[in-house]
Amino acid sequence: MNATAAIYRTSIAHVRRTPLKNAFTYRSYSWYVDVDRLPVMPRMLRPLAGFSVADHLGDPDGTLRGNVEAFLATRGIDLDGGRITMLASARVFGHVFNPLSLFWCHDAAGDLRCVLAEVHNTYGERHCYLLETDDAGRASVPKAFYVSPFNDVDGQYRMKLPEPGERLAVSIVLEREGQQPFIASVDGERHDANVRNILATALAVPLAPLRVSAQIRWQGIKLWARRLPIIKRPHHPSQEAVQ
Repeated sequence: MNATAAIYRTSIAHVRRTPLKNAFTYRSYSWYVDVDRLPVMPRMLRPLAGFSVADHLGDPDGTLRGNVEAFLATRGIDLDGGRITMLASARVFGHVFNPLSLFWCHDAAGDLRCVLAEVHNTYGERHCYLLETDDAGRASVPKAFYVSPFNDVDGQYRMKLPEPGERLAVSIVLEREGQQPFIASVDGERHDANVRNILATALAVPLAPLRVSAQIRWQGIKLWARRLPIIKRPHHPSQEAVQ
């Protein structure tokens, strides 16, 4: 198995402040991998962790590196073969749902050039935000993608996406007219991706992708029951080099 891969056991928090207050936290886990050295699981573990190019941006018959580089090329960025690492959920028994996948993109000298935040909604759509972060991993970008049926495509995301180390700590704050109607954070602790830790994580959070998808929908049902208005989903134009 690839010794550079790691698992982060995570706590994910969502806080909605307006027009209704709602907050929840759930446990999950994410894989942190080098896109050129995806883990190859022992046969008995393959149902618990699978990686597919088709689960992310670009040509499903291509490679993760090639697809990330193709998207960056549309923005005038050339990594010249630099390292790309990814934080994402793996397939579990054939299922996957990645509300957010992150790619840290380095140049040939090893310096961080940019971060790519790939967002998926529950309607099967995806959108990629390109962020050139500061030394603390911070950047802002206009919201351009419909994620929740209770939030329109308006406002500015303020993201903090430092590269993971022993700890993972990323956050996304939606800012709108002097308010912060929505905040999401992911905090976690790094574990080596060995057989013992893979099994322990799968037992601690069984069927994680299905659980995450179900939890998001359940929160939506509760907000709908509280009569929070539903906002019609707009057409999402395809991005170049993103499928």
